[in-house]
Amino acid sequence: TQKMAELLGLRDERGEWALGAPALAGSCLAGNRLNLDVYPDGCHQFLQLFEGRQGEVVQVEFLRLSSNDRLLGTTLDILPQLKHLKSLVLKGGHARDEFGSCHHGSLTSLPPDFGNLMGLTHLDLSFNSLSTLPSCILHLPSLQVLLVSYNSLVALPEDFGSLSKLTFFSAMKNQLKNIPQSIGELAALRGLDLSENALEFLPEEVGNLHNCTELYLSGNRLSNIPASLANLKSLRQLHLHSNLLVTVPASLASLPNLSRLDLQNNCLRAVPPEIQTSPFVHLRGNPLGETEPSPQADQSSARGLRRLFLASGEDSFTVTSEGCKVVLACDIHFYFPPGAAPDPLRICFRTLAPDPRHVRLRHHDVLLSRVLELQPHGAKFQQEVQIWMPYATPHTLHQREVVVRTFSGQSWSDLRTRVEQKRKSKKHVAHCSVLHFSWFLVVSRLVQNECKVPTEGTLLFSSVDPNIKVTFPPGVTEETRSVKLQVLPVSAEEMEEITADAGCRASPLLCLSQDSLEDFLRPVRVQLPLPPGVTGLNLDQSRLHLLRGDLEGQTWDDITSQVVLEFTHLYAVFEVTHFSWYWLWYTTKTYIGGIAKKVYERLRVYQVNFIALQRKKDPEQVLLQCVPKHKVDPVLKKLQDRYRGPEPSDMVEMFEGEQFFAAFERGISIDMDRPDCVDGCLSFIFYSHLKNMKEIYVTSPVDRKGQAVKGQVSFYRGAVPESIPEDASRRRKGPDSLWLATLPIKLPQLKPRWSENPNPLNGFSFPPLNLGNAETGYLTQANLLSIARRVGADWQTIGLNLGLTYQQIERIGYNNREDLHKQILDMLFSWAQQNSEDPDCVSKLITAMKESGRQDIADEVETIIELGRQKYRESIRRVGLEQESSTEDSAIAMV
Repeated sequence: TQKMAELLGLRDERGEWALGAPALAGSCLAGNRLNLDVYPDGCHQFLQLFEGRQGEVVQVEFLRLSSNDRLLGTTLDILPQLKHLKSLVLKGGHARDEFGSCHHGSLTSLPPDFGNLMGLTHLDLSFNSLSTLPSCILHLPSLQVLLVSYNSLVALPEDFGSLSKLTFFSAMKNQLKNIPQSIGELAALRGLDLSENALEFLPEEVGNLHNCTELYLSGNRLSNIPASLANLKSLRQLHLHSNLLVTVPASLASLPNLSRLDLQNNCLRAVPPEIQTSPFVHLRGNPLGETEPSPQADQSSARGLRRLFLASGEDSFTVTSEGCKVVLACDIHFYFPPGAAPDPLRICFRTLAPDPRHVRLRHHDVLLSRVLELQPHGAKFQQEVQIWMPYATPHTLHQREVVVRTFSGQSWSDLRTRVEQKRKSKKHVAHCSVLHFSWFLVVSRLVQNECKVPTEGTLLFSSVDPNIKVTFPPGVTEETRSVKLQVLPVSAEEMEEITADAGCRASPLLCLSQDSLEDFLRPVRVQLPLPPGVTGLNLDQSRLHLLRGDLEGQTWDDITSQVVLEFTHLYAVFEVTHFSWYWLWYTTKTYIGGIAKKVYERLRVYQVNFIALQRKKDPEQVLLQCVPKHKVDPVLKKLQDRYRGPEPSDMVEMFEGEQFFAAFERGISIDMDRPDCVDGCLSFIFYSHLKNMKEIYVTSPVDRKGQAVKGQVSFYRGAVPESIPEDASRRRKGPDSLWLATLPIKLPQLKPRWSENPNPLNGFSFPPLNLGNAETGYLTQANLLSIARRVGADWQTIGLNLGLTYQQIERIGYNNREDLHKQILDMLFSWAQQNSEDPDCVSKLITAMKESGRQDIADEVETIIELGRQKYRESIRRVGLEQESSTEDSAIAMV
């Protein structure tokens, strides 16, 4: 038990190991820390802990809760009783909507007595619903770090400057239009992030932040900045990209410590020479050297428009009435003509993996791109905005067409799309024009012909096969309707392969649809070509069947006896009042419906193979992929230098957009906390033209010190059936089985990676180490492991601030892909081993945490060190050395 507590870093408030039932039964309460934000019922657990172990809970110094919790209000009333609280995280964003967007927390205010938390130094209220900053926050005398990002703040209190100890403040992604003049009174402020707001000007008092080292103002509406920014002599980074700046003070170039000045994607037509020639200034995306367009200029002209180039990681830009061209890092292009947005408008974007629960593909559709989301949803433009979306080129474009599909919030619809090819790269892009923003994707569909049907009637032809036509007689409708026609040709070879009947023939599949729920008032005349090889001269009418299918293709009815069929030498003509699928079959078989359903489904499926490969240098990295049959050899050839593994699985059939799962079995497991992990299995969605690939880190609960682990990965359609045993043979299969394939995976015998006598934790082994010294206090291995549990996604920033190089960070991330905790451990212990002899390494760790915005961890380290100092002084006092030292110092002073 003591060893477990040591590995987990569990200490009580006295610094002793937290042993026994309280620490282990309530593992979320670890000494002075309580982390409940990862639990969906975290507030409920907090209330239970408070009721049962109140004496321990009121001693908590570091608390994390989710504000998506329904019991948040009751919990807030209790928090002021935690008088020892130093760090409080009340973040939302733990729940997501159907398109993957974070749900903001329900927090809108804080109780008035919240201001009685006199020792609170770190407060994180990000991803909530705050429209105003709670006034009680201004009464927190010790507050050093305040995070209110991703809220709905429109203003800050006028006396915001009363937070005299504040060192870092972030209000990014709010709706701030101005900031109070008292901001200049924050003399201790070192970091200020006001990016992604609606700021139009800055007060001169910002120039009083003499200790500020990083200032983030990107993504606002600033047309100029105060010259007082030149007073910020400590400033190292100034981010002003994606604003509306037309001028910048030349004095910025003289800031002595400035290492980055980001002015990209503004409206700068000229900049002072001393700024333009500075190596740390970034100016891409500005119309430098271009003249101001005159009011008489042709507003529809694209010449002279501002060009914005968004780097990877940027997710928004501003459009003004002047218009602009925008290029995203994923190569999506936009053209906003002058006047499209009468007022400055902030556009946010992201690309999403398609989810079949929301991305509804029609039969025979093929998805060619990820989902592009553009916000604000429903924003109306005065002129059409043009979008160019790259897409995966379909295997065949014959008798198909590429369109951009958009989601209105209730249903998907296709836009008028033009396919273009880039001159240099030869890549294809889908070009469309829109007046509003929502979700967009690119699909390949059956060619669609459509027309309006007035009361006078009309004629509609198929562009795929002009011999297919639909005649609407006069009086067919009282009001004009919109009708659509699609055709799916079926070759004689396909029919023979699927039905195993050389004499079976079928016409092209015809799909008719309309925008009205009412049948037509008069019969509509349809002409279909006879099946291949059949003419009016050799036609045996007893073998000819007209089938009508529902829109899902699940039921096919033989309606030959219900209609009057007329024949010419090449065509069959019939009349209908109801629109659906229609299909002419020529066969000797009597029951056609079931066979037609089978053929229809086979026309929709893809033949695929599964592959499971392991990295040659790291067998615990497993690559899984579902590959269409014709792509298997090229994919394996591309991967063979870095991966090894068994032959691909046998061929199976899958529908476009079908879900399947990969389950690791026989002694191999994965991280169950992955967002794509369902009941211990990896979830995939098959799209024939997108990469159905995942690379994942696998482990084994089996002791691998003595022998290798021979496991396997199995693929299942829809879900893993409980009736199939885990150790079933590779060829298990049944008529109703959801099993698709099984491939072997072998994990080699485990070898020590850090020391000759390893003590493994989460796949790593660390040699004993103590950072610091006895007088100032030590950080032990267990302390570092405890700190690692708190770091989270900030590990790269912390690593850079600790002095690790970008190359080291990249190598750590690459070597530990798919395992965040291993990345954190590798970073932290790599730095510790490099700096174990440095007596100032602990203070450097504290500084790095503060610079990374992790004041909570910095406070925790300082608490541990202070405890070490106290123990050192007590030991000195016990042996009487402190008194002798004082006497000796007095004697020296007298001399």
